[in-house]
Amino acid sequence: MTASPTSGAVRTTLPLGSRFKSFPARSWGSDLAEFLQLAPVLSDFQTPLLTLEAPALAHNTAIMFDWLRKNELQLAPHGKTTMSPRMWRQLLDAGAWGMTFATAWQVQVARSFEIERIMLANALVDPVALRWVALELETHPEFEFTCWVDSVETVERMLTARPVGQRTIPVIIELGGANGRTGARTVAEAMRIAEAVRNSDLLEVAGVGGYEGALAHDRSESGLAHVDTYLDELALLHTALKDAGHYGDRRPIITAGGSAFFDRVADRLGPLREDATVVLRSGAFQVHDDGFYSGITPMGSLVGNEPFRAAMHAWVRIVSRPEPLLALFDAGKRDVPYDEGMPIAQRVLGLNAATSNAVLAGSRVSALNDQHGFLRLAEFAQVDALHVGSVIRLGLSHPCTAMDKWRLIPVIDDAESDDPRVVDALETYF
Repeated sequence: MTASPTSGAVRTTLPLGSRFKSFPARSWGSDLAEFLQLAPVLSDFQTPLLTLEAPALAHNTAIMFDWLRKNELQLAPHGKTTMSPRMWRQLLDAGAWGMTFATAWQVQVARSFEIERIMLANALVDPVALRWVALELETHPEFEFTCWVDSVETVERMLTARPVGQRTIPVIIELGGANGRTGARTVAEAMRIAEAVRNSDLLEVAGVGGYEGALAHDRSESGLAHVDTYLDELALLHTALKDAGHYGDRRPIITAGGSAFFDRVADRLGPLREDATVVLRSGAFQVHDDGFYSGITPMGSLVGNEPFRAAMHAWVRIVSRPEPLLALFDAGKRDVPYDEGMPIAQRVLGLNAATSNAVLAGSRVSALNDQHGFLRLAEFAQVDALHVGSVIRLGLSHPCTAMDKWRLIPVIDDAESDDPRVVDALETYF
């Protein structure tokens, strides 16, 4: 069995085949471990191709957990970002308190890989899913689970489903914000929800939570003020619940913090860790990006000593040069993310750095079709050096909508190399 540099051993039971996009046909019929023993390189694969870089993944994990330890905070990273059980395990091995998920099906995937502490950052009102959770809690005493409630009606729906079993289901009282996403809109409303939970015999109040990332999309003064005001309201709700005795004898959870404003959560909610477990849910940091998160993360500028590094890239091939300042490449919406910004052309493989920079200076990806990307070149660029067949490395924005397009993602040793070695591959469960 081949040891994996991205933690854990390669599964010898993963047969390769045509369902894994862009893997070479010569790998079909072999196990992943057998294929990796052949020391494949990037040029063995077809384009387009999404890759993850092993050193960047390890770097991002190390600096995030170093910061968490220094701030005495816990992390339940959002597993929906990667839906990769082996990547979840890397985070748990690094010290994650648990894992967060968004749907009951994602929770079921996580349980199939023996994840023992799970937070469902969503309401659980589907009766089929609720009965499954109740049975899972009853038959697996080691399983720790919480879900969110944001209305009395949510509580009533959960009670109507009448889950079997003796174990109560711990719930997080979710507080939202004006123009935000889900969550009670006032502390008073949240207190009424807590009363409804406390008066039931099937649920118990486990803590408070919410998502500040829906309230600001940048780090402007007004955006940060909006985030801070919301986090202060979350702290106020926690104190009100504690003073009203809603937590009973349990140590409550206070949870917030996506990948953009985790520093603000540490500042506003961190002081509450003396009598509560403060849990961040940042998940995108592990992969990071060259777009949205690169521009908004506090790591390396406001907190920590080093920045995160983008671990994901796409490798695409020019298939048409129909106009002097237009190049079409072989990747589109089916292959790369575009919801938080278009890909960025970073390098032309095979060219020295100066020539590659001269070709791509001023370029932009203007549009994506299903399977084509439009690369607009600048008039002053050295466009004659870009040919049909040229391979370009793209920087991407938003890992959550990059990895969901790939079932098996090669892991490379060095994204700066013209022909990186493929040292592993990570399966996804989207």
